[in-house]
Amino acid sequence: MQEDSREKMNILIVSDSIGETAEQVAKAALSQFDYTEYEIRRHSFVSEKAQIEDMLEEATPEDSIIMFTLVLEDVKEYLLQEATKRRILTIDLMSSVMETLEKRFEMKPIGEAGLIRKLDEEYFRKIEAIEFAVKYDDGKDPRGLKKADIVLIGISRTSKTPLSMYLAHRNIKVANVPLVPEVKPPKELFDVSSQKIIGLTTDPYKLIEIRKERIKALGLKDGANYASIQRIIEELEYADEIMRKLSCPVIDVSARAVEESASIILEICREIGYNVGKLK
Repeated sequence: MQEDSREKMNILIVSDSIGETAEQVAKAALSQFDYTEYEIRRHSFVSEKAQIEDMLEEATPEDSIIMFTLVLEDVKEYLLQEATKRRILTIDLMSSVMETLEKRFEMKPIGEAGLIRKLDEEYFRKIEAIEFAVKYDDGKDPRGLKKADIVLIGISRTSKTPLSMYLAHRNIKVANVPLVPEVKPPKELFDVSSQKIIGLTTDPYKLIEIRKERIKALGLKDGANYASIQRIIEELEYADEIMRKLSCPVIDVSARAVEESASIILEICREIGYNVGKLK
């Protein structure tokens, strides 16, 4: 078989972020050509002209192509200027997209480097908060109470889990603890600052209907006590006693959507000066 005489091409990826997106675009485009003699080299977090100089040291007109995603105008212009001097081919992967969006939105781009990285960090914080809410839901592990941004307490069917998940999607780590008369609350709960604890209560007659529906959904036959007014009042009185011992604020979730209850919880935290993260 005759050897391929084509020179190996260096594809230099230059980005003000990680450069992963640019590399994937390059690979997708290259896959459309019967050409495998290339090597991709990534230059990440490029925000200064000196970094451009360093990158250009390994580029030659004969065997290099520079593909870049840069939003800082002075850095981008410097790259184009210096690459032109050296007769090195460049491909701007961002400009046509940015120009089209600029025309469509009728506004100028922010022009701040690394924004996608910040979005990635935001995404991972959210995932971490969701995993936290699942791990420390329903009092599964009391060790999570000290790590939580907010601890929700209340009797069964007072929206502890839905609120935990809703707040988690706003990057807030929430643990919740069910209050049951026959079970002592975990001792760790009393070591948590009252600023972090929010008690949830509800109207007993509304709760009867909710619990009845829950019994039906689970297909249970023997659940009369769970949905009886006597049992619910007993639970609410017990929960109220615990909440008073903890000196924590209490909100009534009876006629409120999860979003509304979450807003009230965070407003309470703001009023007492407790910072719970990113939800504004």
